[in-house]
Amino acid sequence: MRLAVIGTGYVGLVAGAGFSDFGNDVTCVDLDAARVAGLLRGEIPIHEPQLDDLVQRNLAAGRLSFTTSTAEAVPGADVVILAVGTPQSEEDGAADLRFIEAAAAQVASALTGFAVIVTKSTVPVGTADRIRAIVSAGTTQPFAVASNPEFLKEGDAVNDFMKPDRVILGVDDDRAARVLRNLYAPFVRTGDRIMVMDIRSAELTKYASNAMLAVRISFMNELALLAEKVGADIEHVRKGMSTDPRIGARFLFPGPGFGGSCFPKDIRALAHAARQHGNQLEIVEAAERANRRQKRVLGERIRAAFGGTLAGKRVAIWGLAFKPETDDIREAPALQLASDLLEAGATVVGYDPVAMDNVRAQLGDRIELAPDMYAAARGAHALALVTEWKQFRGADFRRLKEAMAEPRLFDGRNVWDPAILRDLGFTYQAIGRGGLP
Repeated sequence: MRLAVIGTGYVGLVAGAGFSDFGNDVTCVDLDAARVAGLLRGEIPIHEPQLDDLVQRNLAAGRLSFTTSTAEAVPGADVVILAVGTPQSEEDGAADLRFIEAAAAQVASALTGFAVIVTKSTVPVGTADRIRAIVSAGTTQPFAVASNPEFLKEGDAVNDFMKPDRVILGVDDDRAARVLRNLYAPFVRTGDRIMVMDIRSAELTKYASNAMLAVRISFMNELALLAEKVGADIEHVRKGMSTDPRIGARFLFPGPGFGGSCFPKDIRALAHAARQHGNQLEIVEAAERANRRQKRVLGERIRAAFGGTLAGKRVAIWGLAFKPETDDIREAPALQLASDLLEAGATVVGYDPVAMDNVRAQLGDRIELAPDMYAAARGAHALALVTEWKQFRGADFRRLKEAMAEPRLFDGRNVWDPAILRDLGFTYQAIGRGGLP
């Protein structure tokens, strides 16, 4: 098939490269000429494992191309995928649809025949109706509108795309359903994991999934704080919960709060949409409030450890991206921690394997950025682990202790063995491990 993908951000780039790897002819569109020029050279603007190989392989094969022109990409396409950003409104948390509506208008003027116009961006319920109206006003060509929400985890997006656990197709047109089923057939040969439903249900499913996971995380974070108060160990509690088949083991890890481009934005947008319809999603709103509080926990603990002020103290942060295997720092807990520490008078030094350039671009010289994890710890009076990159799990703690001015560790991910660290002379705090000796 011929595909046009509008937007080469996280979702659009993975989708475009992934579809081309299965033999489709894919043209990706982005308005940023420098970005497109870099992609044509095989330069990937985001860190995502396996994505660079995927893009370069399909560029070389001639199945994948990039352009700044929607008018060039859309004519003759069987499927047009809208994968532009839907940022959050600063006023009320609603999804800002200006970019996707502008993209729909450009697609309309470029259609030359029947195409299925698919929203892959995360959009509020009812967006497909708005897109249909925009396209209808701009073309006399036949078309169909569909919803195909993405369920990609940053850090493992290529695997998620190539081996999806489900493919949701929101359609109201039989021809569109056939086209999209054929498009996804090679991805689900080992079992039909394609779910066809109405468009509004598909649009809501994306928000509902992210909100459910966000609620689980916030619940575990609140439970971890209770565990500390009552003298329990949240790690034991988590494992006990996870053996219940009604609950399962995933997303039960307490930590310093969630960040990224999806969960915070999507739960606010869902809560806003509910209020617009006279309905309040109290659990979702509570999860968002709990997450805001959780992002302050590590900073409060570090400040308390030094009597309320951090003037003259140097604090190291290991892990600045919102999660491992990505350079995405959007709403990253580490940035909130850095801000809190600076406000308390500390000198802050951070290290992350891949997110340093993004942090430098956002924070400038407000914090120091170290060339490696041990350089970050040198002279530090405290060290906080915020993002659980694998290399931090197996740290050389003897070397770490020698580097630090004071051996204080704040484990925001509960990845280290408290007994080993205390035997080595560290002062150690984790999240929700009040039952530790």
